[in-house]
Amino acid sequence: MARRAPRRTLSPSDHSIDAVANMMTAAWHVVSWPPILWQVESAPHLRLVHLGTEVLHRGGGEAAPCSGHTVWGTQADGAAAGITWDWVQIPEGAVALADPLALLTNLWLLDREGQVLSPLQAAPHLNEIVHALPWQDEVRRALARDHVAQ
Repeated sequence: MARRAPRRTLSPSDHSIDAVANMMTAAWHVVSWPPILWQVESAPHLRLVHLGTEVLHRGGGEAAPCSGHTVWGTQADGAAAGITWDWVQIPEGAVALADPLALLTNLWLLDREGQVLSPLQAAPHLNEIVHALPWQDEVRRALARDHVAQ
């Protein structure tokens, strides 16, 4: 019989988010954070905040579309939770997920029986979290700052 993991509520506070942001030196570090077990039905209630966005240039001059990655996270009980993904700039100034199946996280989503979902099973739930975030606004802000800096 599978043991059900306890439900945890992660909620940001000013000091805890600073601690999470200080842990992040690169987007891919999120997967090296200690794993956090999280009930899948509670996943949409995560209160993630923007930790950082990096803009990458492909070459081809100023007119070439950019890409990059963005990191979101929170902390509770001394444990950091985060999700990061790559994005691409598309025509008309819009940005989109580069690959909806390539979200990196230290969240291990659990089904009702307490079993860890496979990455393929977790992907739709993680995408639901991502699509509820104002991440495109943050990416556009980073693009604007990058454009001014150049």
